[in-house]
Amino acid sequence: MTIKIRKFDTLIIGAGGGGLRAALQLARADAKVAVVSKVFPTRSHTVAAQGGLNAALANVSPDNWHFHMFDTVKGSDYLGDQDAIEYMCRSAPKVVYELDHFGVPFSRREDGNIYQRAFGGQSQDYGGEQASRTCAAADRTGHAILHTLYQQNIAAKTHFFDEYFAIDLIKDEEGYILGAIALEIETGEPIIIEAKTTLIATGGAGQLFRTCTNALINTGDGMAMALRAGIPLQDMEFFQFHPTGIAGKGMLITEGVRGEGGYLVNVDGERFMERYAPRAKDLASRDIVSRAIAIEIREGRGCGPDKDHVFLKVDHIGADIIKKRLPGIRDLAMTFAHIDPIESAIPVYPTAHYTMGGIPTNRQGQVVVPEMEGPEEPVPGLYAAGECACVSVHGANRLGGNSLLDILVFGRAAANHIISHLEANRYHRQMDMDSVEKSLTRLARWDKKGEGESVPELRTEFRKVMEDHCGVFREHSVLEKGLEKVKVLRQRLQNARLKDHSKIFNTARIEAMELENLMDVGIATVASALARTESRGAHSRMDYTERDDTNWLKHSLYFESGRLDYKPVRLKPITVDPFPLKPRVY
Repeated sequence: MTIKIRKFDTLIIGAGGGGLRAALQLARADAKVAVVSKVFPTRSHTVAAQGGLNAALANVSPDNWHFHMFDTVKGSDYLGDQDAIEYMCRSAPKVVYELDHFGVPFSRREDGNIYQRAFGGQSQDYGGEQASRTCAAADRTGHAILHTLYQQNIAAKTHFFDEYFAIDLIKDEEGYILGAIALEIETGEPIIIEAKTTLIATGGAGQLFRTCTNALINTGDGMAMALRAGIPLQDMEFFQFHPTGIAGKGMLITEGVRGEGGYLVNVDGERFMERYAPRAKDLASRDIVSRAIAIEIREGRGCGPDKDHVFLKVDHIGADIIKKRLPGIRDLAMTFAHIDPIESAIPVYPTAHYTMGGIPTNRQGQVVVPEMEGPEEPVPGLYAAGECACVSVHGANRLGGNSLLDILVFGRAAANHIISHLEANRYHRQMDMDSVEKSLTRLARWDKKGEGESVPELRTEFRKVMEDHCGVFREHSVLEKGLEKVKVLRQRLQNARLKDHSKIFNTARIEAMELENLMDVGIATVASALARTESRGAHSRMDYTERDDTNWLKHSLYFESGRLDYKPVRLKPITVDPFPLKPRVY
């Protein structure tokens, strides 16, 4: 079989904010860059980010990067690496001003400065008054950023492989990553994209769960590719459930609604967050608000005929502010909840939202294979950035507004390191055809109809198992059953059939490979959650209710073989004193 080969300096897999920010940095440095995306780039999931990105600009309230760093460390429940958090928070203002100069249409204050709204977990003066730190373009910030970055990349002559599905990394016997093999979705033809450096920027894995805020494309492809290449996944037990998804549907209602003055009520009309977070109230950290909603419903104070949600009130904010600052949210509520938030409260319930774990990297975006003892060893030629990566700035819980910041800061950082790598490594290494053949074998497995269950049916069953066994609250026996069920489903997938057509469509093959990726990431998630016998951040164990810094102040590492290992949290920042461990209260 003759396969087309294309050669580039850098291959970027994924065209969201992280991938496009890296691509722009590289293209402007005259590197030959290829971006592979399974959807048209402006349909990447960054487009769905609503509320904004954090930076201590102090345009609305007194602020500096030290306060931002403190809030992020505390928000992470002290599992975040403080050197990476310092780097991100110090870089934030520069990254925002760069976006401004690229042409991102930020909302403005009357004085012309970028508008900043309040978000959960933000404070002035190390836990003092509420801060306003989130730079917003109305409630469509991700949309504005993604379109701007795509336009800038077109101008910089970045080469796009639109609607190509990356199957696997190509790796030689010495461990170097040589690029990837991809499938052109339209024709079904494989292609080798050979590169001196490869950046994985494929986003998260929200489709693990039946109810989620994520697009159908968020299937953990990059994480699963890394697993198959022998790289562990870090901190996969920490999956964030956003407190305010539209009840029964999952569509995201941004934290910006509460930042603009919205608040949650139960069936009695009580602002119940005052009991769970007396100071921060509705702007407490996401894991705390999600658990509070779940408890209210479990204890019978839910709203609606089935008492299965709470209400998010915004009608008191006023029609003008809603139309100006939350127009997208109003559209979502009217379309999916059939209510106008100017007049009625929005029914909400926690929904799967964000993967805190991922491919382990350092501050330069290099993928590293960590060891409990000794230095981390970079995987030569491989980088990762964004939600698929774990640097780790989010630790056990991500603060709202830090996800867009993460992808931009570390996409840019990875690109800068790649530029220096390319200067020192001017030539391509010899292609390893054995690695190519292994990937083609995976593809060939789905060239048949099969005799077993259908892929869509298995996907539906898998996502329900994940939701039922690894949700907001967790417990040993439930996780244990969930892990067993997911492993059985993974075995059943080996004999699954594709859709019943006389011809197998490429989209059906891709759905099958996406489900393989999801199941591999799902096993990593449940296995890591079962092993961590404490409650920290988004990982809430009903049988181990306290945070255990003595035994569990460490990152988990899940390997494809099922082996779990651990590495220490980096508590030492770059230039400042570390923030000491404290009880996390709001």
